[in-house]
Amino acid sequence: MMRLPVQASAEGLDAAFVGVPLDTGTSNRPGARFGPRQIRAESSMVRRYNGSTGAAPFDSLRVADIGDVNVNLYSLPDSCRLIRESYREIVASGCVPLTLGKEPVSLHGPVGLVHVDAHTDTGDAALGERIYHGSPFRRCVEERLLDCGRVVQIGIRGSSYDPDPHKYCREQGFRVVPVEECWMKSLEPLMREVRAQMGDKPVYISFDIDGLDPAYAPGTGTPEIAGLTPAQALEIIRGCKGLNIVGCDLVEVAPMYDVSGCRSKTMNVEEERTGREPEPPAERREIFD
Repeated sequence: MMRLPVQASAEGLDAAFVGVPLDTGTSNRPGARFGPRQIRAESSMVRRYNGSTGAAPFDSLRVADIGDVNVNLYSLPDSCRLIRESYREIVASGCVPLTLGKEPVSLHGPVGLVHVDAHTDTGDAALGERIYHGSPFRRCVEERLLDCGRVVQIGIRGSSYDPDPHKYCREQGFRVVPVEECWMKSLEPLMREVRAQMGDKPVYISFDIDGLDPAYAPGTGTPEIAGLTPAQALEIIRGCKGLNIVGCDLVEVAPMYDVSGCRSKTMNVEEERTGREPEPPAERREIFD
């Protein structure tokens, strides 16, 4: 990943890239299991320094790629168990996981959440199954893994089975920012409000690539038109500077639906996040100041 070192565990690292190659539970177009592999392939073009922000995270942080979590493609509940066990070891080592795919928030909860997505992912059940790609944050609420007063969902849009698709989120205390509130404007003012809302308590960032408009990122399972722009995505990521981030994920990247090379946008987002998210030891914190 990004031509970084590769090692078998998170021991001795400040942050680690880890893949979760899983798309069991997808309702529309499968293929996200190949996302971690393709993101790594695309990442070879990412350089060490960000000339726009001055960030040089690899100069002060110990970061490596620790490979993929072993998952069970035939059993989603068993995959959840395997993911949880793997991440328990990562978190216990003091390492911040930078996930390509889904990560269990349960290891950090209750946490605040900055969630970029076209969908709220708070569905209850699909075809009788309560664990699927549209339900993770409802399950997190039920397990008391989220600090609901510190949950912000940005870029939400698309059709719904319910006349009021955001009712559940509002009842929990989430702040839902529909994409219409993002059109044709800078998101820097929004992110100032988000930073104030999150405070200094633990925060998790989940970035679903379908939060972006499919004109920029068509390689995803459930694309929705009229989404965020890449510039707005960078404003969101840069706006997370200073938060107490305990982990993050980049999800729903399904490379076979992108034949135009737009995946480079994905890597730009991932590069920006690497320079924002890990909370290094005190002696190496100057990169974030």
